[in-house]
Amino acid sequence: MKRALHTKRMLYFDCSCGASGDMIVGALIDAGAPFETIRNALDSLKIGHFHVTANKVAKHGISATQFGVHVEHNHHQPHRHLGEVLDIIGRGALPGEVKSAAAETLLRIADCEAKIHGATRDEVHFHEIGAIDSIADIVSAHYALHLLEIDRVVSSPLNVGSGTVKVAHGVMAVPAPATAMLLEGAPSYGSEVPFELVTPTGAALITQHASEYGPMPAMRILAMGYGSGTRDIEDRANVLRAIIGEAIGVTSACGPAGEVVTVIEFNVDDMNPELLPPLIADLIERGARDAFLTPILGKKGRPGYLVTVLCDELAVEEIARALFEGTTTLGLRMRQERRICLEREWKRAATPWGEVRVKVGCYEGNVTSASPEFEDCRRVAEQAAVPVIKVYEAARAAAVRGELTDA
Repeated sequence: MKRALHTKRMLYFDCSCGASGDMIVGALIDAGAPFETIRNALDSLKIGHFHVTANKVAKHGISATQFGVHVEHNHHQPHRHLGEVLDIIGRGALPGEVKSAAAETLLRIADCEAKIHGATRDEVHFHEIGAIDSIADIVSAHYALHLLEIDRVVSSPLNVGSGTVKVAHGVMAVPAPATAMLLEGAPSYGSEVPFELVTPTGAALITQHASEYGPMPAMRILAMGYGSGTRDIEDRANVLRAIIGEAIGVTSACGPAGEVVTVIEFNVDDMNPELLPPLIADLIERGARDAFLTPILGKKGRPGYLVTVLCDELAVEEIARALFEGTTTLGLRMRQERRICLEREWKRAATPWGEVRVKVGCYEGNVTSASPEFEDCRRVAEQAAVPVIKVYEAARAAAVRGELTDA
């Protein structure tokens, strides 16, 4: 597994107000992806009966780009099957990697819809996702990432909003079933905003590309863009922010200098342990790099837990507030430690039952570890009715043989 990794350009998605396909495309255009090039690529799909725009709008004082797909009023949009949508993308004048990435998005959504409705992916009618605007959003997002030459994507936890949303099958609670399934494994949370903030297309695109979730990583900012949603929200700007930069420090060099993190710890022996796992999830959503529990024996031999949180210095205040509000502790211990992290990148491994993602890490330019993504292995194993360990070991063996492809 001796192969060099070179992270050049990093993209951070700030999803504090959700994510949708048009917001993602708008943010990437606002950050520098050429709109005319994207529009010409969409014209090559030969769908007809629509045009796209990228207009500047203001959301609570924030200048943003609103990407719009406008379909002719008298044009009826058919309910397309997966094969029809893949054919549309396949005939476009697009780079091969853009076609592959767009096809992967559609396949992931098809698998979710099939599981929800008890059908196969080929039997699923793409209602929303087969519409012209969704096809345009998916193709444009992947093409914009290609044009911006993004090597690594990191995302904040996703704010899904609350309330209900009307879909082809009726009124559903937020997040809609397909959105919730696409967000499996990604940190997300509900909020007081009474609308759907993350759409299935937004969830599919973010989770397909993001290799990590959390606060913005260390980077030298090169460009920033805001993508506008169509709805106006009373107390906040309905925008998705995209920040593009060059990775700095250990993330780009994999060198021995490392980085400094703040370690927060405390002991607790008078709290219902059922409340601790939700606390860990909340800490990650608030920006912790990591959080974990260690069983201990406290004073007088009472069983308890050592709670440990790793975070950036800028997140200490927010993490401390969460700990004091969410636990019975009366105090926290804090210190700074230096750590060295491997540069990480998602790849794909083919198994006899389907592809799974593999997270590879490098040190001083060479790949030193490869870990199949468990949730992918479990999904493939369930679909093929085989033990998870078989899928996992097959993916691991493919990584050892160096048979990995770009994610």
